[in-house]
Amino acid sequence: MPETTTSADAPVIVLVRPQMGENIGAAARAMLNFGLQEMRVVAPRDGWPNPRAEALASGATPILDHARITPNLPAALDDCSYVLATTARRRDMTKPVLDPEAAMVETRARIARGERVAILFGPERAGLENDDVARANAIVSVPVNPDFPSLNLAQCVLLLGYEWRRLAPPVPGTDIPPPETATALEVEHLASHWERQLDTAGFFFPPDKAGHMKRLMRNLWSRMPLTRADVQVLHGALRQLVRRPDGSG
Repeated sequence: MPETTTSADAPVIVLVRPQMGENIGAAARAMLNFGLQEMRVVAPRDGWPNPRAEALASGATPILDHARITPNLPAALDDCSYVLATTARRRDMTKPVLDPEAAMVETRARIARGERVAILFGPERAGLENDDVARANAIVSVPVNPDFPSLNLAQCVLLLGYEWRRLAPPVPGTDIPPPETATALEVEHLASHWERQLDTAGFFFPPDKAGHMKRLMRNLWSRMPLTRADVQVLHGALRQLVRRPDGSG
Protein backbone atom coordinates (compact mmCIF):
# COMPACT_ATOMS: atom_id res chain seq x y z
CA MET A 1 0.00 0.00 0.00
CA PRO A 2 1.44 3.45 -0.85
CA GLU A 3 2.90 5.53 1.93
CA THR A 4 0.35 7.56 3.90
CA THR A 5 0.56 10.14 6.63
CA THR A 6 -1.24 9.76 9.92
CA SER A 7 -4.43 11.69 10.49
CA ALA A 8 -2.75 14.12 12.88
CA ASP A 9 -0.13 14.97 10.26
CA ALA A 10 -2.39 15.76 7.33
CA PRO A 11 -5.59 17.64 6.51
CA VAL A 12 -8.99 15.98 6.60
CA ILE A 13 -10.70 15.72 3.22
CA VAL A 14 -14.41 16.47 3.57
CA LEU A 15 -16.76 15.68 0.69
CA VAL A 16 -19.96 17.63 1.19
CA ARG A 17 -23.11 15.97 -0.16
CA PRO A 18 -21.34 14.11 -3.01
CA GLN A 19 -23.73 12.84 -5.64
CA MET A 20 -21.94 9.96 -7.37
CA GLY A 21 -20.21 7.00 -5.79
CA GLU A 22 -17.72 6.93 -8.66
CA ASN A 23 -16.47 10.39 -7.74
CA ILE A 24 -16.08 9.45 -4.09
CA GLY A 25 -13.98 6.44 -5.10
CA ALA A 26 -11.87 8.48 -7.50
CA ALA A 27 -11.35 11.09 -4.78
CA ALA A 28 -10.12 8.36 -2.41
CA ARG A 29 -7.66 7.21 -5.04
CA ALA A 30 -6.42 10.79 -5.52
CA MET A 31 -5.98 11.14 -1.77
CA LEU A 32 -3.85 8.03 -1.47
CA ASN A 33 -1.72 9.13 -4.43
CA PHE A 34 -0.45 11.95 -2.24
CA GLY A 35 -0.44 10.31 1.18
CA LEU A 36 -3.77 11.62 2.51
CA GLN A 37 -5.88 9.06 4.34
CA GLU A 38 -8.70 10.67 6.31
CA MET A 39 -11.95 11.18 4.42
CA ARG A 40 -15.23 12.42 5.83
CA VAL A 41 -18.40 12.26 3.75
CA VAL A 42 -21.35 14.51 4.52
CA ALA A 43 -24.80 13.19 3.56
CA PRO A 44 -23.87 11.23 0.41
CA ARG A 45 -26.81 11.28 -1.99
CA ASP A 46 -26.78 7.55 -2.76
CA GLY A 47 -26.19 6.35 0.79
CA TRP A 48 -23.28 4.40 2.26
CA PRO A 49 -21.51 2.08 1.69
CA ASN A 50 -21.47 2.58 -2.05
CA PRO A 51 -20.31 -0.25 -4.37
CA ARG A 52 -19.55 2.20 -7.16
CA ALA A 53 -17.20 4.12 -4.90
CA GLU A 54 -15.34 0.91 -4.11
CA ALA A 55 -15.05 0.04 -7.81
CA LEU A 56 -13.45 3.39 -8.68
CA ALA A 57 -11.17 3.51 -5.64
CA SER A 58 -8.96 0.77 -7.10
CA GLY A 59 -6.31 0.11 -4.40
CA ALA A 60 -7.54 2.94 -2.17
CA THR A 61 -10.49 1.08 -0.64
CA PRO A 62 -8.98 1.40 2.89
CA ILE A 63 -9.73 5.13 2.63
CA LEU A 64 -13.40 4.29 2.07
CA ASP A 65 -13.45 1.58 4.74
CA HIS A 66 -12.39 4.11 7.36
CA ALA A 67 -14.33 7.09 5.98
CA ARG A 68 -16.46 8.88 8.54
CA ILE A 69 -20.04 9.49 7.38
CA THR A 70 -21.92 12.41 8.95
CA PRO A 71 -25.44 13.77 8.42
CA ASN A 72 -24.33 17.41 8.26
CA LEU A 73 -21.26 19.59 7.90
CA PRO A 74 -20.93 20.75 11.53
CA ALA A 75 -20.68 17.11 12.61
CA ALA A 76 -17.86 16.55 10.12
CA LEU A 77 -15.92 19.55 11.46
CA ASP A 78 -16.33 18.87 15.16
CA ASP A 79 -12.60 18.54 15.89
CA CYS A 80 -11.24 20.95 13.25
CA SER A 81 -10.04 24.45 14.13
CA TYR A 82 -9.17 25.63 10.61
CA VAL A 83 -11.36 25.00 7.56
CA LEU A 84 -10.68 25.67 3.88
CA ALA A 85 -13.51 25.75 1.32
CA THR A 86 -12.69 25.02 -2.32
CA THR A 87 -14.77 27.00 -4.78
CA ALA A 88 -14.49 28.38 -8.30
CA ARG A 89 -17.33 30.90 -7.88
CA ARG A 90 -17.04 34.37 -6.41
CA ARG A 91 -18.63 34.65 -3.00
CA ASP A 92 -19.91 37.81 -1.35
CA MET A 93 -18.08 37.03 1.87
CA THR A 94 -15.14 38.69 3.53
CA LYS A 95 -12.66 35.85 3.76
CA PRO A 96 -9.05 35.30 2.76
CA VAL A 97 -8.80 33.82 -0.75
CA LEU A 98 -5.79 31.57 -1.27
CA ASP A 99 -4.43 29.72 -4.26
CA PRO A 100 -3.71 25.99 -3.74
CA GLU A 101 -0.04 26.50 -2.91
CA ALA A 102 -0.67 29.23 -0.34
CA ALA A 103 -3.49 27.17 1.14
CA MET A 104 -1.22 24.18 1.67
CA VAL A 105 1.55 26.35 3.13
CA GLU A 106 -0.98 27.63 5.67
CA THR A 107 -2.25 24.10 6.26
CA ARG A 108 1.22 22.76 6.99
CA ALA A 109 1.95 25.63 9.37
CA ARG A 110 -1.24 25.07 11.34
CA ILE A 111 -0.81 21.30 11.52
CA ALA A 112 2.74 21.85 12.78
CA ARG A 113 1.17 23.85 15.64
CA GLY A 114 -1.11 20.93 16.48
CA GLU A 115 -4.29 22.16 14.77
CA ARG A 116 -6.69 19.98 12.84
CA VAL A 117 -7.36 21.26 9.32
CA ALA A 118 -10.25 20.32 7.02
CA ILE A 119 -10.61 20.97 3.30
CA LEU A 120 -14.17 21.09 1.97
CA PHE A 121 -15.17 19.92 -1.49
CA GLY A 122 -18.72 20.52 -2.71
CA PRO A 123 -21.24 18.47 -4.69
CA GLU A 124 -20.48 17.82 -8.34
CA ARG A 125 -23.37 19.80 -9.81
CA ALA A 126 -22.95 23.23 -8.20
CA GLY A 127 -20.22 23.04 -5.58
CA LEU A 128 -20.46 24.25 -2.01
CA GLU A 129 -23.43 26.29 -0.92
CA ASN A 130 -22.94 29.68 0.74
CA ASP A 131 -23.90 28.20 4.10
CA ASP A 132 -21.05 25.68 3.69
CA VAL A 133 -18.54 28.36 2.75
CA ALA A 134 -19.66 30.49 5.68
CA ARG A 135 -18.27 27.81 8.03
CA ALA A 136 -14.81 28.04 6.48
CA ASN A 137 -11.95 30.26 7.63
CA ALA A 138 -10.63 30.80 4.10
CA ILE A 139 -11.42 30.03 0.48
CA VAL A 140 -9.20 28.09 -1.91
CA SER A 141 -9.59 29.31 -5.47
CA VAL A 142 -7.95 27.47 -8.36
CA PRO A 143 -6.80 29.69 -11.26
CA VAL A 144 -8.81 27.89 -13.93
CA ASN A 145 -10.17 29.08 -17.27
CA PRO A 146 -12.90 31.62 -16.32
CA ASP A 147 -14.98 30.48 -19.30
CA PHE A 148 -15.00 26.90 -17.98
CA PRO A 149 -14.23 26.88 -14.24
CA SER A 150 -15.85 23.55 -13.38
CA LEU A 151 -13.52 20.91 -11.95
CA ASN A 152 -14.42 17.27 -11.39
CA LEU A 153 -14.53 16.42 -7.67
CA ALA A 154 -11.63 13.97 -7.86
CA GLN A 155 -9.59 16.39 -9.98
CA CYS A 156 -9.96 19.06 -7.33
CA VAL A 157 -8.93 16.65 -4.57
CA LEU A 158 -5.96 15.56 -6.69
CA LEU A 159 -4.84 19.15 -7.24
CA LEU A 160 -4.89 20.02 -3.52
CA GLY A 161 -3.27 16.69 -2.68
CA TYR A 162 -0.47 17.39 -5.12
CA GLU A 163 0.24 20.78 -3.56
CA TRP A 164 0.17 19.20 -0.10
CA ARG A 165 2.67 16.53 -1.11
CA ARG A 166 4.88 18.88 -3.11
CA LEU A 167 5.52 21.02 -0.02
CA ALA A 168 6.45 18.04 2.15
CA PRO A 169 10.03 17.84 3.44
CA PRO A 170 12.06 15.22 1.56
CA VAL A 171 12.14 11.72 3.01
CA PRO A 172 15.71 10.87 4.12
CA GLY A 173 17.41 8.41 1.80
CA THR A 174 15.08 8.94 -1.16
CA ASP A 175 16.95 11.77 -2.87
CA ILE A 176 18.70 10.76 -6.09
CA PRO A 177 22.27 12.10 -6.02
CA PRO A 178 23.07 14.39 -8.94
CA PRO A 179 25.52 13.11 -11.56
CA GLU A 180 29.16 14.15 -11.21
CA THR A 181 29.90 17.30 -13.17
CA ALA A 182 32.92 17.17 -15.47
CA THR A 183 35.90 19.21 -14.32
CA ALA A 184 37.33 22.03 -16.41
CA LEU A 185 40.35 19.84 -17.17
CA GLU A 186 38.16 16.96 -18.38
CA VAL A 187 36.26 19.32 -20.66
CA GLU A 188 39.58 20.72 -21.92
CA HIS A 189 40.81 17.23 -22.83
CA LEU A 190 37.54 16.51 -24.62
CA ALA A 191 37.70 19.78 -26.56
CA SER A 192 41.31 19.10 -27.55
CA HIS A 193 40.45 15.57 -28.67
CA TRP A 194 37.67 16.81 -30.95
CA GLU A 195 39.76 19.69 -32.23
CA ARG A 196 42.62 17.38 -33.24
CA GLN A 197 40.35 14.99 -35.09
CA LEU A 198 38.39 17.77 -36.80
CA ASP A 199 41.69 19.38 -37.83
CA THR A 200 42.84 16.06 -39.34
CA ALA A 201 39.53 15.76 -41.21
CA GLY A 202 39.94 19.23 -42.71
CA PHE A 203 36.97 20.70 -40.89
CA PHE A 204 38.67 24.02 -40.10
CA PHE A 205 38.62 25.51 -43.58
CA PRO A 206 39.59 27.95 -44.98
CA PRO A 207 42.83 28.35 -42.99
CA ASP A 208 42.29 32.07 -42.31
CA LYS A 209 39.04 31.26 -40.43
CA ALA A 210 40.40 28.26 -38.52
CA GLY A 211 41.19 30.24 -35.36
CA HIS A 212 37.68 31.68 -35.19
CA MET A 213 36.08 28.28 -35.81
CA LYS A 214 38.18 26.68 -33.06
CA ARG A 215 37.12 29.37 -30.60
CA LEU A 216 33.48 28.71 -31.50
CA MET A 217 33.99 25.02 -30.79
CA ARG A 218 35.69 25.74 -27.45
CA ASN A 219 32.86 28.06 -26.49
CA LEU A 220 30.36 25.34 -27.40
CA TRP A 221 31.99 22.83 -25.06
CA SER A 222 32.22 25.33 -22.19
CA ARG A 223 28.52 26.17 -22.45
CA MET A 224 27.43 22.57 -22.08
CA PRO A 225 26.59 21.34 -18.55
CA LEU A 226 28.63 18.17 -19.13
CA THR A 227 28.85 15.30 -16.66
CA ARG A 228 31.80 12.95 -16.43
CA ALA A 229 29.70 10.26 -18.09
CA ASP A 230 28.91 12.67 -20.96
CA VAL A 231 32.62 13.31 -21.49
CA GLN A 232 33.40 9.58 -21.62
CA VAL A 233 30.61 8.95 -24.13
CA LEU A 234 31.75 11.79 -26.41
CA HIS A 235 35.36 10.58 -26.30
CA GLY A 236 34.20 7.06 -27.19
CA ALA A 237 31.88 8.24 -29.96
CA LEU A 238 34.68 10.22 -31.59
CA ARG A 239 37.11 7.28 -31.41
CA GLN A 240 34.54 5.07 -33.13
CA LEU A 241 33.84 7.68 -35.82
CA VAL A 242 37.51 7.89 -36.83
CA ARG A 243 38.20 4.17 -36.57
CA ARG A 244 39.19 2.61 -39.91
CA PRO A 245 37.16 -0.29 -41.37
CA ASP A 246 39.99 -2.69 -40.53
CA GLY A 247 39.61 -1.75 -36.86
CA SER A 248 42.71 0.43 -36.63
CA GLY A 249 42.41 3.99 -35.25
